Amino acid sequence: MLKFGMNNYKWLFLGLFSSLFLYLSHFGIEYRFLDTILALMFIYTLFTTSKKELFLGGFLTGVLWFWWMGYSFIYYELSYLIPFVILGVGLLYGVLFYLGGIINNLLYKVAYFFALSFLAPFGFNWFKMELLFINSYLGTSKWEFLSILTVTALFIYLQREKRKNLSIIVYAVPLVVLFFINTVNNNTIKNPDLKIYMNTTDVEQDKKWEREYKRTLIEENIKNIDSAIKKGYDLIIFPETSFPLVLNKNQYIKDMLLERSKDIAIIAGALNQKEGLLYNSSYLFNKGKMEIANKVVLVPFGEAVPLPEKLRDIINDTFFNGAKDYEVAKNPTTFEINGTKFRNAICYEATTDEIFKDLDTSYMIAISNNAWFTPSHQPSLQRLLLKYYAKKYGVKIFSVNNKSKSVIVN
Repeated sequence: MLKFGMNNYKWLFLGLFSSLFLYLSHFGIEYRFLDTILALMFIYTLFTTSKKELFLGGFLTGVLWFWWMGYSFIYYELSYLIPFVILGVGLLYGVLFYLGGIINNLLYKVAYFFALSFLAPFGFNWFKMELLFINSYLGTSKWEFLSILTVTALFIYLQREKRKNLSIIVYAVPLVVLFFINTVNNNTIKNPDLKIYMNTTDVEQDKKWEREYKRTLIEENIKNIDSAIKKGYDLIIFPETSFPLVLNKNQYIKDMLLERSKDIAIIAGALNQKEGLLYNSSYLFNKGKMEIANKVVLVPFGEAVPLPEKLRDIINDTFFNGAKDYEVAKNPTTFEINGTKFRNAICYEATTDEIFKDLDTSYMIAISNNAWFTPSHQPSLQRLLLKYYAKKYGVKIFSVNNKSKSVIVN
């Protein structure tokens, strides 16, 4: 006779425990106690599940986290690839979880899943197990994550050895210590001495590059700048590619922005062309001068194909009409506005360690175009990752977006 219970569906619970925090956050439900319980249940289930169930649970986790990745193919007229993208992502994380069960040893599992937290397949680093704790009572640093893995493994070992009272003490005491450490380290960064207007936009991806709509969009941007000037703002921030053109080659629009920058600092996303090479960039117009920050980290398979040159060229020729990858800057850029420094970041790179290299400020401006992936929970996952990096590096992030809410993350 079949026994129905959690043991029969561990793979399902594994996928749900790994993902519920994300979906709850997407719908504005964030309770620290609930997120703490869900995250700890995920770690416990991870250690007590067979390799077959780990594969199924990993597959479900990959799909629940990243089903939206295929959305962008719609705009390349490659919609038929979406099911293959979802299947591929699921299989990838299924295999990664499966490898954590090939040796039935708790110490191995601690080492493996801790190592997995450093892995970024094809350079894409948005799956972080420690992110489950971002809205919990516990911390998200690597050493805290390793501590949680270790005490969970020790708890399971003592339970198996029939030492239940000791297992509870060994489990609870370190978690209480971690709770107090996380509470003490929760510092808030004060706002800069600037009046900042975060200009959220709602532009569809398939419209913004149309010739006629470009004119409407640019006119709307100029109106918003003029309105911000009248309201006494010091800085207005537009999302990624809010000016859908190669801005450094358009003297007319540059002149309009340079003139208005005498009254207000302007940060806007646009393309930049230099020596025949194309960059995804942020532009700062301030006090009649222009400064350009080129993107440092490109989106894997979105802006660059992270494969050897021959394979990359085949993919670009086959699926993207021979389009070339964007170029990258060697180092991040820090803008200075009225005496305050802001590290610049464009979309994906705001969720990478590289953009925080040689950080010399407590503030970051991150501009994004989330129209590629909406409607989905992608903006919510991005916001949680920004929170993770803001906490890791001690910065306040002004995240200004197209097709999703702009937020200040601390």
